[in-house]
Amino acid sequence: MKKGTKVVAIVLGGGRGTRLYPLTMDRSKPAVPFAGKYRLVDIPISNCINSGVRQIYVLTQFNSASLHNHIASTYVFDQFSNGFVEILAAEQTYASESWYQGTADAVRKNLKHFSDQNADYYVILSGDQLYRMDFSEMLDRHISSGAELTIAAKPISRSEATGLGIIGADEEGMIRKFYEKPASDMDLSEYKVPGKLMKEQLGKDVTPANEYLASMGIYIFTAKAMEQALNNDKTDFGKEIIPDIIKTRPVAAYLFDGFWEDIGTIKAFYETNLNLASEKPDFNFYDEEMPIYTHRRHLPATKANFCNISNSLTSEGSIITNAYIVNSIIGVRTFIEAGASLDGVYCMGASHYETEEEKANNAKNGIPNIGIGKATIIKKAIIDQNVRIGANCRIGIDNINRPEGDFEMYSVHDGIIVINKNAVIPDGTVI
Repeated sequence: MKKGTKVVAIVLGGGRGTRLYPLTMDRSKPAVPFAGKYRLVDIPISNCINSGVRQIYVLTQFNSASLHNHIASTYVFDQFSNGFVEILAAEQTYASESWYQGTADAVRKNLKHFSDQNADYYVILSGDQLYRMDFSEMLDRHISSGAELTIAAKPISRSEATGLGIIGADEEGMIRKFYEKPASDMDLSEYKVPGKLMKEQLGKDVTPANEYLASMGIYIFTAKAMEQALNNDKTDFGKEIIPDIIKTRPVAAYLFDGFWEDIGTIKAFYETNLNLASEKPDFNFYDEEMPIYTHRRHLPATKANFCNISNSLTSEGSIITNAYIVNSIIGVRTFIEAGASLDGVYCMGASHYETEEEKANNAKNGIPNIGIGKATIIKKAIIDQNVRIGANCRIGIDNINRPEGDFEMYSVHDGIIVINKNAVIPDGTVI
């Protein structure tokens, strides 16, 4: 990135996160715990920091308290860096009393805040994707192409195209057309990526596995162009703003061939998390050159006594005793008692340790401690924070009918059991 270039990042996290419910019942989507010790918002913010972009706004409007706490306690820049991570929640003003109506509307309503930074370029990012990207390289592509908007594009197959925004680019990488979420039977032959473009940007040949380009929801705007593009009442980037810009302004594609996953549903969230615990995960957290940052907790190392643990991640501050754990992720401050068995479980852990006095009161009142009790067996489940699961419970084990839906203490989505945050599951419960 050229010295003196001013880039401001905008992370979009303002939606209700309905596809991630009940994980978004009491928190905003960017604040959902991820990979044992992180939050979803740590991914785009870390990519910004690693790319030299240190003026970062996070837009949100639902259940923003935990997100505020995480941002405030994690991203504190020194006074000489001019860096910040600031949350902009939806607000009522004399100009508007409505909440964000969409991605473009959220950015429009905050232009007055962004203008204080006198940015040359804006990077617009999603708050619920897993990837690692150097935005300075994308910015170089944006500047060299003469574009007013550059869209990060992931090569995909035809079967993956449904549900994504599909880009039609010419041999020079300039975008000529855009189609949002094509039907599975729609003819997309005119959207196929040119071989010259694929060779020049990625050094690869076009194959059936990469013959189309999907928008990743990652944009770089020239500042003035974005302000002009939002001078209307259109509410969504993908459905309205981008198709209009392509008709009248130069728009470039930046091809990206690394790992990228939209983790906006319970199924995608569960599968992406468990993949991180595999021997060769698709996404590598063990990268010292471009680390993923999060809140520093100063917790002790995890203690595992007489355990059988395989293909799993165990986060710091946990105590695991005589347990069998496979294909699972154990979050911070997780207590797992003797004889417990976890298979395909993401346990988010706890936000605090209980005192001995609290544990004594729990026992007196028949309430399990935070964590997983003795001889409890759990399979294919997400255990949210501060959950109390008693002894001898069976969750996801028995061959019984589990209707999809949301219930008092848990939900079932795509066959995955989600135990709600702060839920109390009594001894001997069967789900």
